[in-house]
Amino acid sequence: MKRLVFPFVGILLLSLFFISCESTVQSGADPVYDKIYKSVDSIRIALQTATGKSVPSLNVFISSPSQEYLVSSANHSENLVTKDTYFRFASNTKNFTSASVLNMQEDGWLNINDKIIDTIPGSNTTYVPSTSDWNVPYKNQITIKELLQHSAGIYDVSNDTVPGYNDGYVRHTLGVDPNHQFSAPELVGVVSTFNLSYFPPGTNNHYSNTGYTMLSEIIARVYSQHAGTSKIYSDYIYNYITGGSAPVPLGVRFPHLASDNVIPSPNAPATVHYQDGSVITTSVFNKSANVGEGNGYGTMSMLSTYIRSMMTGTNALSNETVNLMKNELAPGSPNYALGCTLVTNLGYGHTGATLGYFSCMFYDPLIGVTVVGMIPFWDLTNNGVNFYKPFYAMLDACWSARSALGYPGKPVTGDK
Repeated sequence: MKRLVFPFVGILLLSLFFISCESTVQSGADPVYDKIYKSVDSIRIALQTATGKSVPSLNVFISSPSQEYLVSSANHSENLVTKDTYFRFASNTKNFTSASVLNMQEDGWLNINDKIIDTIPGSNTTYVPSTSDWNVPYKNQITIKELLQHSAGIYDVSNDTVPGYNDGYVRHTLGVDPNHQFSAPELVGVVSTFNLSYFPPGTNNHYSNTGYTMLSEIIARVYSQHAGTSKIYSDYIYNYITGGSAPVPLGVRFPHLASDNVIPSPNAPATVHYQDGSVITTSVFNKSANVGEGNGYGTMSMLSTYIRSMMTGTNALSNETVNLMKNELAPGSPNYALGCTLVTNLGYGHTGATLGYFSCMFYDPLIGVTVVGMIPFWDLTNNGVNFYKPFYAMLDACWSARSALGYPGKPVTGDK
C-alpha cells in the first residue's frame, strides 16, 4: 500500500455526527450472508464511532470454491456497492504491471535480471531512455527485478518530500494545476534532477510509486519494439492481460490522460475529510501521474476474477512464473515480492490507496478463497491519527468474511 504523508493542515475539526439511516440488509434468506453482513456492518459502525464521521460504505467480495458473496454495509441505500459498481483500485495496479513484465519475460521479450541500461533483446534500444531525465542515482546498477520489488532505491516523488515541494512533487503540482498532464520523463526527471535515492540497489526495500512509473515506460518501450510502432503501457495491458483477446478478459481500465478523469457509472464516490473541516465526495481524479503504479479502476468482481485466475496459473502467467511473482522476496522484506505481497490469512495479492479509496485483493492458495475489500472513505483530520483506521477496518471486514465461511480469520497476533 502507498506510504503517504499528510500535508493537510488546519485547526477546525469536523463536528461529530452520525447518520440515522443505517445499513439495510440486502438478503435475509441466506444465514451465511447474514452472518457476514452483520460482522461487516458492525465494523463500519465501529469505524464511525472511532472517527466521529459517517462512513459511506464498507464492502467485501468473497469467493470460495463453492460460495460467492458480495456484502455492502452502507449509511444510505444509494451508497450500496454491487458487482457492477466501479471504483479506483490504486496500487492494486502494481500487480497488473508485474504480470505484464513477467508475461514479457515468458515470451522472451525481456529478462527481469537485466539492468535497465541494457538493450531490449534483439534490438539496440535500451530499456529506459539515455536522456538526462533518466539519470537516476545508481542507474547502471538497477535491474528490472529490483524495480518490481521496490528494492532499487528509487525515490518516490509522489509520497515523499522533494526539495522545494514539501508535500511531494505530484501533490504540489496538482495543487497548482489539477489538470496537469504528467509524464514518466517528468516524474523520473525529478529524481534525477535532485539526485534522490533511498539506498544502493538490492540492499533494502522502500515502497516507490516512481519505480513503477519506470516500469510502465519499460513496458511501453519493449512493446513498441516488438510491435514496430509506438505503444504505451495501457496498450500492452489491454492486449495481453485484460482485453478481449487476453486469457481472462476484464473490464478494468488504466487511464493515462489527465482529461480521462471520469470512471463509469455506477461508481462509488470517495469521501475525504480534511484537517481544515472541508469534505469532498467525488470519483473524478486526474491519474496521469499514476500510470503503472496506481491508475486502475474496475469493480470488485473484476478484481476477484483477476487475482484468482492470476494466482492459480489460469491467466496469462504459468504456475512457475506465478511462484516467482509470489516468492522472489525483496531484500529486507518478509512478504513483498514482485508486485505481490503476502498477508496472513488473506493470501497473495496487493492493497491500494488513492485519495478517498482503500482497497485490496487477495487469493489464499491454502483454501482456495478470494477476497476483495473496498472502502471509499478517508479521514485526514486529527492530524492524521485517523488516516489508517479505514484501511484496517477494511482488512478486518475481509478477515471477518472468511471467518463467517469457516476459514481462518484475523491473525491472533494482529500482525497486518
